Amino acid sequence: MRAALVGVDFGKGDFAASLEELSLLAKSAGAVPLVTITGKRSSPDAALFVGSGKAQEIADAVFDDELEIVIFNHALSPAQQRNLERVLKVRVLDRTSLILDIFAQRAKSHEGKVQVELAQLQHLATRLIRGWTHLERQKGGIGLRGPGETQLETDRRLLGDRVKALRARLDKLHRQHATQRRARGRSATISISLVGYTNAGKSTLFNALAKAGVYAADQLFATLDTTSRRVYLGEAGSVVISDTVGFIRELPHQLVAAFRATLEETIHADLLLHVVDAASPARMEQIEQVNLVLKEIGADHIPQILVWNKIDAAELEPAVERDEYDKIQRVFVSAQKGLGLDLLRQAIAEFVTGNPPAAAYSAPAAENTQQQV
Repeated sequence: MRAALVGVDFGKGDFAASLEELSLLAKSAGAVPLVTITGKRSSPDAALFVGSGKAQEIADAVFDDELEIVIFNHALSPAQQRNLERVLKVRVLDRTSLILDIFAQRAKSHEGKVQVELAQLQHLATRLIRGWTHLERQKGGIGLRGPGETQLETDRRLLGDRVKALRARLDKLHRQHATQRRARGRSATISISLVGYTNAGKSTLFNALAKAGVYAADQLFATLDTTSRRVYLGEAGSVVISDTVGFIRELPHQLVAAFRATLEETIHADLLLHVVDAASPARMEQIEQVNLVLKEIGADHIPQILVWNKIDAAELEPAVERDEYDKIQRVFVSAQKGLGLDLLRQAIAEFVTGNPPAAAYSAPAAENTQQQV
């Protein structure tokens, strides 16, 4: 699908990195980005987000390059999306819808599919209800009496019923997870979760540590379903390591809410291995974004070791870095090349056997981490 990407620089964050990420997201969804249109504004335009002049520039590009879809690197209101589609004469997607679409393509397990559908319906509900408000305001009117409002109520009720059914199903899965975790707790097995920005290499690292065959690819959100494996660490005994969904800046709240069942593994972990793409120029911002999501799901108190992955691409050597309390803070590895994995296993074993205070492993503050780079 031939696509135009649109990004507006509001003077916040790394605009270039955010735009590059949008291109990766678009490709992950199956689009072919042919044109990138950017602009600068102090705030979004209420009607078209980009203003009428820029909207016309996008419309010209759509016509000239025979584009089929326009993808915005921002969250659009239902009214803005509708107005843009009217002007551009093609389908308009915002960042939230794009991420939801990728999740829908990637979900393989029953649980993953339920979670994605719930998130999509919640997103659709806001568009549906707000999209029909013009009918409600007119309270009937010529040609709008009854049927329009009845259809709106029907759609709302059907959506509501489906959301209720999906939530009930997720609650059941949540209880099953809780039972499994209690069983692990009784056997005193240490639980470790891999977390990190999407495409940081978590699944590749998981496969290397657990000798698992989890799907790993150089694309955003390759993994949606949590997979757990028991890993033997010699004298330190066995631990359970879980691979989880990657995070991304401006991760839609509907997804965070819907994926709570999956993220439960993270919330109840004894240790987080926070996997970082060492070769990414935006790595510090990505660390910050992951820590923000961890805070949102209530996992920011869990001990954390930073695992700097892809050191081969960043031209770094395998190493272990300790803080002032002699606790391991960062381990430098390449999951793909198998470099530094022995150091990471030793770091996990040290955590298991030494049981160091959580403070020594806590998530580093952004300014501290900046100084270490």
